[in-house]
Amino acid sequence: MSRTKIIATGAIVLLALAILLSLGTWQVQRLYWKEGLLAQIDSRRNADPVDLAVAEQVIAKGEDGEYLHVRVSGTFDHARERHFFATFEGQSGFYVYTPLSLADDRFLWVNRGFVPYDLKEADTRAAGQVAGVVMLSGYVRNRLGAKPSSLLPDNEPGRNIFYWKDWQVMTASAGLTPATVLPFFVDADATVRNPGGLPKGGVTQFDLPNNHLQYAVTWYGLAAALVAVAGLMLFRRKP
Repeated sequence: MSRTKIIATGAIVLLALAILLSLGTWQVQRLYWKEGLLAQIDSRRNADPVDLAVAEQVIAKGEDGEYLHVRVSGTFDHARERHFFATFEGQSGFYVYTPLSLADDRFLWVNRGFVPYDLKEADTRAAGQVAGVVMLSGYVRNRLGAKPSSLLPDNEPGRNIFYWKDWQVMTASAGLTPATVLPFFVDADATVRNPGGLPKGGVTQFDLPNNHLQYAVTWYGLAAALVAVAGLMLFRRKP
């Protein structure tokens, strides 16, 4: 092998090694971030509910309000409920999002919980359409800026079927003025018991995948293998 080829091969090996080590380090950083996020979720999940105003203040400051445990009160506007296609406990159906009319004439989208597919329409579960002022607790969920994946179908507001939480379209299709609607959602927690059992609250998913340690080990392992192969080639060439 010529000197030029040796230098070129060495440069490629060093570049590949740098990339592998960078990827491994990035995954370690992601691991610490994910562990911190999971700890925050666990802390908020198990905390006593706070007033809705606290969540508003957190979000107004530009901070992350996701999974804050809040208590709210108001009157449900059942005629404007939106339906989010979902699977819960192995069954297909919908999460029922209903605007809650607050005392100050604003609205808050509340995910009241899950209903089976054939009970999508409100008149099939009339017992659960509670009237009057209600009080409930739940978890703040952030609105999404865009469709999270191109694999998801487009929302069908005309059929009142949503595949991702498009706050803007949900609000517009319900005939609500965006300025009067709080810019986040609240998932009713498992303490909410609706008459007739539907919608079934407590559908919030708290388990987030955390495979960053496995990925870091993989990248660092590949880097070690690359060093071993390069060292073996160099050892064999020396004689």
